[in-house]
Amino acid sequence: MNSSDVVIIILSLLAGVAIGFIIRQLLYANKAAKEKDQGRSILNKANEEAKNIELQARDKALEIRQTADAEINRRRSELNKEEDRLLNRRNEIDARTERLDKREQTQNKRQSALDKQSNELDKMYTQELEELQRISQMSKEEARESLLQEVEKEARADMARIMRQIEAEAREDGEKRARKLVASAIQRVASEHVQEVTTSFVPLPNDEMNGRIIGRNGRNIHAFEQAAGVDVIVDDTPEAITISCFDSVRREIAVRSMAKLVLDGRIHPAHIEKIIQKEKEEVERIIVEAGDQAAYDAGVPGLHPEILRTLGRLKYRTSYGQNQLDHAVETAQLAGVIAAELGADVEVSKAGALLHDLGKAMDHNVEGTHAQIGADFAKRYGVSTKVVNAIASHHHEVEQETVEAVIIEAADAISGARPGARRESLEQYIKRVRALEEVANSYTGVGQSYALQAGREIRIFVRPEDIDDLDAIRLARDIAKQIEDSMQYPVQIKVTVIRETRAVDYAK
Repeated sequence: MNSSDVVIIILSLLAGVAIGFIIRQLLYANKAAKEKDQGRSILNKANEEAKNIELQARDKALEIRQTADAEINRRRSELNKEEDRLLNRRNEIDARTERLDKREQTQNKRQSALDKQSNELDKMYTQELEELQRISQMSKEEARESLLQEVEKEARADMARIMRQIEAEAREDGEKRARKLVASAIQRVASEHVQEVTTSFVPLPNDEMNGRIIGRNGRNIHAFEQAAGVDVIVDDTPEAITISCFDSVRREIAVRSMAKLVLDGRIHPAHIEKIIQKEKEEVERIIVEAGDQAAYDAGVPGLHPEILRTLGRLKYRTSYGQNQLDHAVETAQLAGVIAAELGADVEVSKAGALLHDLGKAMDHNVEGTHAQIGADFAKRYGVSTKVVNAIASHHHEVEQETVEAVIIEAADAISGARPGARRESLEQYIKRVRALEEVANSYTGVGQSYALQAGREIRIFVRPEDIDDLDAIRLARDIAKQIEDSMQYPVQIKVTVIRETRAVDYAK
């Protein structure tokens, strides 16, 4: 290759480069023109959108301004109305204040007139008081004291009258309810009247039997007394002998044994001991059966056999002619009825009432009262605490802890005090009546006292100068309380206090 060819190639290359550069510049120029046109188009769109937004904003602002102007106008109208109302209110207040001022002035004038009248009344009161003191010759304090005394006297009289009325109403209501309850209990428990006291006489077929009972040198009667533990009295009573013993069971055994010996006719020491031993066994069997039957009749199951045996011994014990076992059963039935009416424990009431005199079957062998002896014995054989307390407290030797104990005490009193239940000796009756009068006469202000209606009422006449109406009520209550605390009595005792004022004058 020669140099001209090289030159041509180089020139061709340079021409190609120049042409490519020119083409590229043209392409860049076209692209820039297009981009400039696009930018101008975007800017025009943006200007148009900005104008539209500005127009919308102006419209919105105009709308808001119109709304605000309307609200301002409404508020301004309301403020104007409120201002007018406040102005009217202020005018009314001013008018009212003016009226109040006028009224206050009027009241001040009236108050001044009233003060003047009050001063005049005070002056007149002082003058009248001085005049009254001069006429009555009493000071103000003395008059007040006299008036207070009169008022106190009237108040005490009214108080006594009201107390009597309330007490009478309460007593009447209580007596009605108690009478109804007790009557219901007694009607439901039918009991026999006491006809005769248990005797210790043994009838004999003839007087010849007396000698056979005594025996040669008295050996038969001595053998009988030694084996039976009793005293046999052979006196002038025709066709009868008397058996005496403080133990009612031993006396019963002796009576039955003597009756068997008289009927059999064979009376000698060996046969006497045999008969007495047989009768002891028979009476023991009767005692057990009596205890079982009493528990069955009273409706008290589950008692210990030893308690039933001891209870059965009451079959041969009497008090004022009343058989103690029958009394125990009757008391249990009454207590059960009363407890059922009052909503108390019927089982505890029946058991305590049946066993309340249990100590009487053993009180000659043990020291202490029959209530405490019976309570200790029952407690030893597992009787409940409530029943033990009822037994121990039925004569108030210990405190009554349950309502059942009170019911048992009431049933015991009802059974012993009902008509025909017991006898009372003349000596004990006179002693009780005299004790009633002594209790009443021991109080200050008592003039005389009389026990009436077989000791069922005590009438007390008091001195009117020492006892007023209120004190008379208190005196009746105090005497009744002392009788309850210090005396034993089978019925209710009425305490009547009489205060009588007599005016006596003589025509000359």
